[in-house]
Amino acid sequence: MELEIYKDATILVTLSALPPSPEDCPELQLIHFFSAGTNHIANSPIYTSTTIPLTTSSGIHGPQISEWVILTALAHSHHYSLLHSWQVDHNWGKGSNEPILNTLRDKAGERLAVLGYGSIGRQVARVGKAMGMDVIAYTASPRTTPESKHDKGFIVPGTGDPDGSIPSAWYSGLDKKSLHNFLSQDIDHLLISVPLTKETTHFIAEEEFKILGKHNAFISNISRGQIIKQSALIESLKKYADNDPLKRGDGGGGLRGAALDVTDPEPLPKDDPLWDAPNCIITPHISGLGSAYVDRAFQVLEVNLDRKERGEKMINVVDRKRGY
Repeated sequence: MELEIYKDATILVTLSALPPSPEDCPELQLIHFFSAGTNHIANSPIYTSTTIPLTTSSGIHGPQISEWVILTALAHSHHYSLLHSWQVDHNWGKGSNEPILNTLRDKAGERLAVLGYGSIGRQVARVGKAMGMDVIAYTASPRTTPESKHDKGFIVPGTGDPDGSIPSAWYSGLDKKSLHNFLSQDIDHLLISVPLTKETTHFIAEEEFKILGKHNAFISNISRGQIIKQSALIESLKKYADNDPLKRGDGGGGLRGAALDVTDPEPLPKDDPLWDAPNCIITPHISGLGSAYVDRAFQVLEVNLDRKERGEKMINVVDRKRGY
């Protein structure tokens, strides 16, 4: 009975449920996903053995995820865990603990590097720029013309970087040499927002953390846990934490902190060493959630149905060869 619902369907809106085989959905003309990525269904016969257009809800996550990125980065730099512990203990706190507060780093003048300049990265860039940060961007393919820097996907009104004018510099490539050149640009805060593909699996590992550690960068990962090699991340965080807390930031090596909304695996096992990594904030893959999520996802579908009816090119169409 469950397969019957697919037989006459021409449009399917889903998060992950798909017909078991192409034969079960002979009339299907469009599949719209509520997610920004499609790596979770990449092995489905619908993905591998059909040409049914697949569209995603990319573009709807920028506002809430950018707020998560800034929230966790500020919680770290402003030592919020310490401040909250003082409140819980009814302790005014100022005094013997005050020196640690003198290590506070505000964002003005810092460099925000966005690894994956899609809709989420563009909104984080917008907020970072408003806080006085210099923004640099990294994409898989070169963006050498003004037109190529435009955001051609769904944009929540008043957000993002539609014309690509925010970054002071653009970098590109999927090879390690290009990536290392980007990571060597005295980065203070690295946002990881690339899709998970074969090329980006463990894209950030020992070599990359060594480069980032020279400037004691802070990293935020909102994409997928597998993009980072977690054992290497833990070692980099430990290297920094082993230094005198009042002498940190002197180039001694290691990441000064990390904020992770994604891990490898998920859920993260209770005995995983990542839980206890120093200066690491972990949340259970919730940064993209919000009260406007479903409404915005249907807005993307509405745009594409209008375009489809007019015979125009749809937005957020998945390139099966690239994986996103």
